[in-house]
Amino acid sequence: MSDLVVLGFKNPFQADEVLLTLRKLQQQHLLDLEDAVVVVRDADGAVKIKQSQPLVAIGAAGGAVQGSFWGMLLGLLFLNPLAGALIGAGVGAGTGAASGALIDIGINDDFIASTAQTLQPGTSALFVLVRQATPDRVIEAVKPFNPTILHTSLTTKDEAELRQALAAKHEEAVQALSK
Repeated sequence: MSDLVVLGFKNPFQADEVLLTLRKLQQQHLLDLEDAVVVVRDADGAVKIKQSQPLVAIGAAGGAVQGSFWGMLLGLLFLNPLAGALIGAGVGAGTGAASGALIDIGINDDFIASTAQTLQPGTSALFVLVRQATPDRVIEAVKPFNPTILHTSLTTKDEAELRQALAAKHEEAVQALSK
């Protein structure tokens, strides 16, 4: 089962930076992200939501492959497999794109939108759905960005430990800077 963690940041660029950091950790097999969304509320208060998975494009590609396969099979029946494949790919891409726009996988869009409305102008948030992680390494990588935990699906105990770990790391950084 995946865990949802929503982190808030004091500027509009940090959520993207942290997502890049998490992607690097994923390449090192220290983290397995199922989904991630960056939300930015600009200085004017406008909200921009950046999904990490382009569902319309994924649906269109999958539909094109399936459509061309079935079109080619039908084309064989009518002695024109090339035309069948081309027509099938076009129809499949269209239906795949439509279904991709309607499918909601990963993080719930309504939850993202409602949480985005609570952000202050000039800030950002990162929503991550994590399948598996090496917590100490992930916390170590994220701590320099001084995130605020906005929401988690973790147990109360695990959330408290995460808050404590991030707060302790932030206090250490502040003490090091003041010396």
